[in-house]
Amino acid sequence: MPTRWSSTALVLSLLLIAVPAAVAQESVEADVLLRGGTVFDGVGSPGVIGDVAIKGDRIVGVGTFKTGEIARVIDCTGLYIAPGFIDLHTHSDNQVTDPLLRGSINYLMQGCTTQVTGNCGSGPVDVAAYYKKIEEGGAGTNVAHLVPQGSLREKVIGDVDRKATSNDLVKMQELVDQGMRDGAWGMATGLIYVPSVYADTDELISINKFVAKHGGIYASHIRGEGSELLAAVTEAIRIGREGGTPAHVSHFKASGHESWGTLRLAIELIEQARAKGEKVTADQYPYTASSTSLEATIVPTWARSGGNDELVKRIDSDETGPKLKKDIARSLEVKDQGAAVFIARYKPKRAWVGKNLKQIAEMDKRPVLDVALEIIRNGGAAIVNFSMSEDDVRLGMQQPWVATASDGRAYLPGADKPHPRSYGTFPRKIGRYALAEGVLPVEAAIRSASGLPAEILGLPERGRLTPGFFADVVVFDPKEYRDAATFEDPHQYTRGMSYVFVNGQPAVHQGIPTGTLAGRALRHVSPAPAP
Repeated sequence: MPTRWSSTALVLSLLLIAVPAAVAQESVEADVLLRGGTVFDGVGSPGVIGDVAIKGDRIVGVGTFKTGEIARVIDCTGLYIAPGFIDLHTHSDNQVTDPLLRGSINYLMQGCTTQVTGNCGSGPVDVAAYYKKIEEGGAGTNVAHLVPQGSLREKVIGDVDRKATSNDLVKMQELVDQGMRDGAWGMATGLIYVPSVYADTDELISINKFVAKHGGIYASHIRGEGSELLAAVTEAIRIGREGGTPAHVSHFKASGHESWGTLRLAIELIEQARAKGEKVTADQYPYTASSTSLEATIVPTWARSGGNDELVKRIDSDETGPKLKKDIARSLEVKDQGAAVFIARYKPKRAWVGKNLKQIAEMDKRPVLDVALEIIRNGGAAIVNFSMSEDDVRLGMQQPWVATASDGRAYLPGADKPHPRSYGTFPRKIGRYALAEGVLPVEAAIRSASGLPAEILGLPERGRLTPGFFADVVVFDPKEYRDAATFEDPHQYTRGMSYVFVNGQPAVHQGIPTGTLAGRALRHVSPAPAP
């Protein structure tokens, strides 16, 4: 285990406000007293036995303190008490306003009390309207939104491959400026997806300057996570530096066998920038498989301009078809002849769900390329791609600037087989990698899910167990807290989560979700202009 984590944790413990060992002379009155658990502050300090008191939507006592009138006491002996987890990267944009899914039970059962949406450049552009819908319907978790650059570009330019004009830039800048005024926390890009991919670096810098005016962050699904990883990380750092914002790399990874081991070099690039005083961070889900659309995985970006109908025309064209089919076949070849690509969701043929492309081709006695082209012609599919190294996953999570984030979305159990990260990211990192295997200290794993993401986002009064902060609090059994979701059976809730409070309200009680919708739309407030 790297010794530098220990030194970093020591510095953080000295610089940040830690859990108080004792509280003031006056007795604390509370609605709920979590008594006798091991309390983790969220900033990386080791856990200590103590109590946590909640009154209304706030934490009113942490540590050892005198108590007055307490409405309810919960015995937490042998349990861990921590700040509610903050998922910096979800795709729950539609789900948190859907009557069936807004409860986000799969996240609450992990201990996640806040989700960030707008990631990978996709989501609602009208931030005010989006927050209003969340408030009108209620949500199981808090929601913080990023302006989605891809959806923004589509609104102004469309999903075509062309350079932005000066008028286009002005319109996009105005929309970003309005989104930030309405409470967005920054801007997110998805630089492998149409149309986000068609924005060049200068375009992104010019828009990001309007994010900087409001004190937001730049978060990016970078332009490449395989052989292009180092160039893509360098671009993200530059966009943050020249745009005037912190830069954040989403789902940090080295994808593809040929790129395994290069994550160490990407870490060095980020460390160099941080040593110069630049704010550069990342997040990660603790799995060796990724998940996205089949088209984004195997089809070159030039061929995806204009959407799926135009892509199919290019495949069938005598002019572009032969080259495009060769490119797709080459992509499938490096993915173990399609054996590394599993179908997660595909309505036209549900029997294919859970099988890899090579298996399907063998079943149908035809080439893998034909199977892939059929899927594309029928509108595409969601896939799971086994492409990462376990060593890289472990190395990434040990970095003190890498937060935990799922890259998933709110789900109800169904016939599809999505990536299990939507159900198991946080217990896998904290339960398996920290508690069971000791890859990193448990206090570091908890910080990566709470205090660190709050710091990255600039989210005030959340992410730490501190009197006066909002009462987003989780209580779990360290012996039982594990991910149950697998790639074969992903719709399984986390084990060992005993209690979850969202803004002081019980969202999980004795391991059972209550159905309360206590989450809030969290609005970023721009800093006052300098005098």
